[in-house]
Amino acid sequence: MTTPLVEMDGDEMTRIIWKEIKEKLILPFVDLKTVYFDLGLLNRNATDDQVTADAAYATREYGVAVKCATITPNKQRMEEYPELKEMWKSPNATIRSILGGTVFRTPILTDHIKPVVKCWEKPITVARHAYGDIYKAVEFTTDVPGTCKLVFEGNDGTIKEAIVQKTDGPALFQGQHNLDSSIRDFARSCFRYAIDVKQDLWFSTKDTISKQYDGRFKDIFDEEYKQFAPQFEKLGIRYFYTLIDDAVARVIRSEGGFVWACKNYDGDVMSDMISTAFGSLAMMTSVLVSADGKYEYEAAHGTVTRHYYRYLKGEKTSTNPVATIFAWSGALRKRGELDGSEELVSFADCFEEETLGLINDGTMTGDLARMAEPGTDITSVDTDTFLDALSERLAKRFRTA
Repeated sequence: MTTPLVEMDGDEMTRIIWKEIKEKLILPFVDLKTVYFDLGLLNRNATDDQVTADAAYATREYGVAVKCATITPNKQRMEEYPELKEMWKSPNATIRSILGGTVFRTPILTDHIKPVVKCWEKPITVARHAYGDIYKAVEFTTDVPGTCKLVFEGNDGTIKEAIVQKTDGPALFQGQHNLDSSIRDFARSCFRYAIDVKQDLWFSTKDTISKQYDGRFKDIFDEEYKQFAPQFEKLGIRYFYTLIDDAVARVIRSEGGFVWACKNYDGDVMSDMISTAFGSLAMMTSVLVSADGKYEYEAAHGTVTRHYYRYLKGEKTSTNPVATIFAWSGALRKRGELDGSEELVSFADCFEEETLGLINDGTMTGDLARMAEPGTDITSVDTDTFLDALSERLAKRFRTA
């Protein structure tokens, strides 16, 4: 390696697996260079969450980052971690608000696990807008009757005002926003990605209800498509818009093999649905691509709290590390591509091939073993055994090479 990766450590069981992946699967084979940030909840608390912003700005500087899963605290977590100063915001939302761009999430397929939706034959990539909406919302509750207003004061003196709701008792309110510039970047990145992978692009919102907010997304996509239409036509792929509820029905009836562009929250939920139906949340790649070509790879699942508390008791767990492995391999590959290091790109390819080879040969963690097709010869193992077996495969491959 010549240029470091930005490394963002995380929480709970994924933090444990993160360390083991580095020690067993990467450091023996790669002269790893990283700029390290501890995004564990307690360190975010100690730094008033400044460490999260610092990691995002470092990603701007170095161009490629890899991130472990992190805790976004809720009321339950506040009780679990009484030292927390406040209910800190989602680290992913903070990072995405600084970098902007689009999150592309694609299922990782294996030989022994078939999608729950039987007509799905090809992966479905969810393109999730990575800015605004509920993730940058402001909200509050009230205890007394009154009127809530939405007010905009322009720098030129323009004032726009709308009554949100008059309430005669306790109520709660939330204000969301987005930016034309971010939506345009989202649209362009989706069109470019569809062209790169030569797949149809679907886009869905709910503009029949949210006529201005969601309607603005639809209009901008229509405007931006004009410059990409000739390339779509040349490749024989298409772009179309439909309502989110219609899109869900179409997705379930499809054979897959397309890119589905969604607003921020829709993409969050639908990517989990897609990955689970294909096999597991731990079997999905996830990369944030900014408009200016910065990349942040992550495992798009939680910190596996239940397994973490079993681990603290000294119990073995069968936590699936594949999404975290593919976050590392994706970041290493992109770093190699940007730096012109064929060796690093080759290692990343080998890393993924051997991971899938181990699973396809029948060795897998419990979550995958439970979903394997009947009649297949499967060995269900704990996480350490899986990582050790993968380490042996990598060592053998490189000794042979």
